[in-house]
Amino acid sequence: MNAFMLAHFGITEFWTFLLGTIFIVLLPGPNSMYVLSVAARRGVRLGYQAACGVFLGDTILMVLSAAGVASLLKASPTLFYIVKYIGAAYLAWIGLQMLRGAVRNWRARQQSAVVEQKGALNDEAHPFRKALTLSLLNPKAILFFISFFVQFVDPHYALPALSFVVLGLVCQSCSFLYLTTIIFVGARLAAAFRARRRLAAGMSSGVGAMFIGFSAKLATATLN
Repeated sequence: MNAFMLAHFGITEFWTFLLGTIFIVLLPGPNSMYVLSVAARRGVRLGYQAACGVFLGDTILMVLSAAGVASLLKASPTLFYIVKYIGAAYLAWIGLQMLRGAVRNWRARQQSAVVEQKGALNDEAHPFRKALTLSLLNPKAILFFISFFVQFVDPHYALPALSFVVLGLVCQSCSFLYLTTIIFVGARLAAAFRARRRLAAGMSSGVGAMFIGFSAKLATATLN
């Protein structure tokens, strides 16, 4: 991708943007941890269902950012805090569900695999919907997209929305490659979890605790 093509789309310092995007995508967060947990417990197909929920949610947030919703959130702290606390509560709920599932796995380690499988099915129902909700209920993401993307858009370019689309596609491509990697890593872990229920319970409890931590972090987030 040469400089002329990037300038044609109103994008500046593309390689800096790409490097920053890769580092941001690699940071562990609730979206990637949820996809990993689904893939580890339910396999590749449902892992991709969860990933599709993340993709759709992030795409919606990018569109909202370009449409000016970030300015609305900054101008209306009440709206920001409402969405923030709903998102924090949802993260905490998912974390508690994972902890409950870990306790069930631990207690059922001497029982039949049928019971465990039934519990897993209930725990990970509707992964697409859960991942989509998880992605959308994060007002800081909208503020992030607008504040990060705008640094790489030429202010004199006539079609800034086109610049946002190109940057969004690059960001989603990086996200797709990363989530695909952790889906297959999770699927590899699934075999070990089936053979070692204590390991599965430990992983579920660890991820559940992380989600409660994500919830606390979002609950204390500010507009600044």
